[in-house]
Parts: sequence; structure tokens; C-alpha cells
Amino acid sequence: MTESLLLLLPIALLFVIVIGAVFWWAIFAGQFDDTGKAGESILEDDDTPRVAPSSKEAGVHQDKADPKNGE
Repeated sequence: MTESLLLLLPIALLFVIVIGAVFWWAIFAGQFDDTGKAGESILEDDDTPRVAPSSKEAGVHQDKADPKNGE
């Protein structure tokens, strides 16, 4: 039992140090500066339906776009 503690305690301590360092970096790198923007972007979403351009507006002729046309 003592042998496993001598192995697991340093591994756990190493994990705590690494997680703390990553969290410290995230705080000072600005990862948590604007946490409300993602939530507000859902509320400001534009739900108007988008209309696909017609074939004439896209510059594609119907006979070239449809290979089943036979021409």
C-alpha cells in the first residue's frame, strides 16, 4: 500500500500543478474576458429565411446545369 502512495501522490501533485498552470495562463491570456458574448449572440440571431439565388442570377444556364437535359 505504501508503494502505491509513493507513486500516486507525486503523479497527483504533478496533475494539480499542470492544471493550475493552464488555468493561470487562461486567466491572464484573456480567455475569460468576454463570457457573455456567446450567450447574447444566440438572442441576436437573425432568423430571416435566406433565399437561394435563381439560376439566372447565379450566371448558370439551365441547360448546362442539368446533365439530364440531353443537350
